[in-house]
Amino acid sequence: QLQLVESGGGLVQPGGSLRLSCTASGFTLDSYATGWFRQAPGKEREGVSCISRNGANTHYAGSVKGRFTISRDNAKNTVYLQMNSLEPEDTAIYYCAASGPLTVATVQAMCSRPDYDYDYWGQGTQVTVSS
Repeated sequence: QLQLVESGGGLVQPGGSLRLSCTASGFTLDSYATGWFRQAPGKEREGVSCISRNGANTHYAGSVKGRFTISRDNAKNTVYLQMNSLEPEDTAIYYCAASGPLTVATVQAMCSRPDYDYDYWGQGTQVTVSS
């Protein structure tokens, strides 16, 4: 079965950290640029961070720059999102998506299109930041 599976979400206090994982099943993730997106209640989905196939290029939304770090381990077929200094405004469902090379040209373009029909989408993982 070809799918992306997110994990690592949960409840954390403000200032805390979480690491999200996005693991591909049934296909090789290193053929795809990968992005993390999030949707808060009552808000539109937005791009959080995106990474190129080889990890050389990354893009971050301004609201998370300096706090979140995206990385990938292609040997494990997994992309990570390390989230530090979490704020209540980071509360959302976090989704990962994988984009083939013919879909978007740059990681900036991928992150700017949160509702695009990428090759694969995960089911999402809930992140709640609250005291």
